[in-house]
Amino acid sequence: MASERVLVVDDEPTVREVVQRYLEREGFQVELAADGNQALASIAARPPSLIVLDLMLPGVDGIEVCRQVRAASATPIIMLTAKGHEADRVVGLELGADDYVVKPFSPRELVARVRSVLRRARVGEPAVGRPLRAGDVVIDPAAREVEVAGRPVALTVREFDLLWFLARHPRQVFTRGQLLQQVWDYRWVGDTSTVTVHVRRLREKVEADPSDPRRVQTVYGVGYRFVPVPEDGA
Repeated sequence: MASERVLVVDDEPTVREVVQRYLEREGFQVELAADGNQALASIAARPPSLIVLDLMLPGVDGIEVCRQVRAASATPIIMLTAKGHEADRVVGLELGADDYVVKPFSPRELVARVRSVLRRARVGEPAVGRPLRAGDVVIDPAAREVEVAGRPVALTVREFDLLWFLARHPRQVFTRGQLLQQVWDYRWVGDTSTVTVHVRRLREKVEADPSDPRRVQTVYGVGYRFVPVPEDGA
């Protein structure tokens, strides 16, 4: 874990210091940035393993930082959002953030989220299993690569985890709460909007028509399921 570096971006010195202290206690290397410009410069100079990113930043805000990071890489991002700023949270998730924590937050909870996201992002993690073929979808968990109908598809950490979990349980329906627990490692179920947004983003990448999904389907009033599509597309 010593090689894993976390960039903490927040304009509040107290937040930066507290998060740094808790992360370093768990063995992470920590770098700090007080605004979006500093964050982007730090990322360009030395890409981190994960970014803890406050959305409300002076100058270049967290939304723009998230947009630029995601345009260039799949570096995991955990957003820090203020209570009641649901619209910003949804925008961040739409842009590709992997998770979020609402202020005021427990530093222990944030550390748990960091460890969860990094654990799932780690390539070659033991017991990830062999490649899975589900209809015309091929998922390689060791390389974290996905092909749909023969074409490679680039997914973020959580998008991959969501597809991997659903595809391993074809046609089984899961509620949003169950997906939060199984894919996000949440010990309790709160706001399930992150599941809704990730499903929407996943469909945009694996479906020919996201408005009429064939693989990642909604079971109205219940949740979601994965249905394999034959390789011939029939």
